[in-house]
Amino acid sequence: MITREEIANVLDHPVYDGDGNKIGDAKHVFFDDMTGRPEWVSVKTGMFGSNESFVPIRDASLVQDRLEVPYRKDQVKDAPNVDVDAGGHLSETEEHRLYDYYGINWDSVLSEAERTDDGRWAAGTGTAGAAGAAGAAGMAGTAGGTTGYQDAQDRTGTRDDAMTRSEEQMHVGVERRESGRARLRKYVVTEEVQQTVPVSHEEVRVEREPITDANRDQALSGPEISEDEHEVTLHEERPVVDTETVPVERVRMTTEERTDNETVRGQVRKERIEAETEAITDDDTRRGRK
Repeated sequence: MITREEIANVLDHPVYDGDGNKIGDAKHVFFDDMTGRPEWVSVKTGMFGSNESFVPIRDASLVQDRLEVPYRKDQVKDAPNVDVDAGGHLSETEEHRLYDYYGINWDSVLSEAERTDDGRWAAGTGTAGAAGAAGAAGMAGTAGGTTGYQDAQDRTGTRDDAMTRSEEQMHVGVERRESGRARLRKYVVTEEVQQTVPVSHEEVRVEREPITDANRDQALSGPEISEDEHEVTLHEERPVVDTETVPVERVRMTTEERTDNETVRGQVRKERIEAETEAITDDDTRRGRK
């Protein structure tokens, strides 16, 4: 359990779940009205800490410079949104909703609040509150109530006349997300190709030669008058098409990271402190003497 003395080590420090996942940063710590013990811590979650979720602090522990709570990150981020009034209080209804969400028995909370701490109440009359900036969800009587702020005088025992000025700071981070998908797809197309090849064919050519002494015997070797026939086979070449599959290249996809500068604008609030003086007139002095 976190003690009041450890609150300074909780505020504005990171909060982690039991699996080592960062949930956010602790913003406010809320005290119980009757026991004066830290009861809740609000954690800034979401992009740039835009949301604030409530987490029970009773079973939390400080580990080095961070607060660890026994609840999953998504469970904390999905906790019910509750309203804190102008005095920094949680109503009984709001606190009851949170106890139910985290599975904490409401009767056991009441029993713990009704027990004394070292023979006395940890908080006296009035309001106990939050270190840093906020109040707590408390229990007045037996059923609950409200808890408010605790200022520097409550925490230190002496009044501090100094006024604390605070301001918001913008912390810009980056998150990695999917921006698109790319894939390689192979498909088949058919193209018309053209190629010229030489082809040859045989043609008939009739040759005539006169009768000479050299061929006279062959010319007179047959009958004097007759019919005859002589056949010659002609040949020609034709194109023959055949295809062959051959590898031509290898294709793969790679990614490369490019860094661009992007300007992020946001609004932050700052507190200003101004001194006001009021002159005391003679009339005021005379009235004061009467």
